[in-house]
Amino acid sequence: MDLRIDRLATLYIVQRLRRYASNGKLSIPILMYHSVAEEDETATHPYYRTATSPPMFGAQMAALAQAGYAAITLPQAVSRLREAAPQSRKNVVITFDDGYRNFHASAFPFLQQHGFTATMFLPTAYIGESNLTFNGRECLSWGEVRELQKQGIDFGSHTVTHPKLYGLDPREIRREIMDSKQSIEQKLGVLVESFAYPYAFPEADSRFRQQLRNLLREAGYSSGVCTAVGRPDGAADPLFLKRLPINSCDDRSLFAAKLAGSYDWIAKPQYLVKMAKQWAKSVKA
Repeated sequence: MDLRIDRLATLYIVQRLRRYASNGKLSIPILMYHSVAEEDETATHPYYRTATSPPMFGAQMAALAQAGYAAITLPQAVSRLREAAPQSRKNVVITFDDGYRNFHASAFPFLQQHGFTATMFLPTAYIGESNLTFNGRECLSWGEVRELQKQGIDFGSHTVTHPKLYGLDPREIRREIMDSKQSIEQKLGVLVESFAYPYAFPEADSRFRQQLRNLLREAGYSSGVCTAVGRPDGAADPLFLKRLPINSCDDRSLFAAKLAGSYDWIAKPQYLVKMAKQWAKSVKA
């Protein structure tokens, strides 16, 4: 059995301490899902798993509904965080990366059941007129994307080929973020405002962040998410909003703790590790 230091610290230390301290800032949890399917990830540490079984996903959506959450889109979340006004209901943003087809059969029915919307980020090279594959999983077709769009699902860009943008030539980064946006807009006939950064986000490299921010704004994006962990507040960069990674290991207790902010502490050690790697890279150079 894997030792879950993050779980132990969250449930038995941070969650208890937060009962006595709160910064009072408005934060909106943004959940990060990938595949909703029964997959064997026993060889992967629970923190890094990306699959959520359909029964667990259904339980998580039910927990959101029972806790009084309303699902909103990413642009709506950005707007509400900027306003920082009291909300009549608790808000959550539900996101899915990679455009996997199992979203259609295994996730969407639970979203419909509770009246939730969600945002799916598409790597457009793997979305075709027929079902293509990415990471060994079947992806949505454009026909299925259009069907889901009519049912209220929002779509954003996840680049064209899902590359590691960090280290790519700026011209290649521009092509990845602009071409994917244009493809989705042409296929769906709507403005695409949101972008999801693929792979680990290099938040410790301020120069790269500024370069990417400029390219995203140039392409016409107004909101975006990354893989840094946490819940964004009004001070967050709207193009690099933090998310909460969710998978089958998020039982009711851990799921509730993440929603409430007790998992946000992960951001600091995560950032320190990235800083150390960035420093080591500069020393070698």
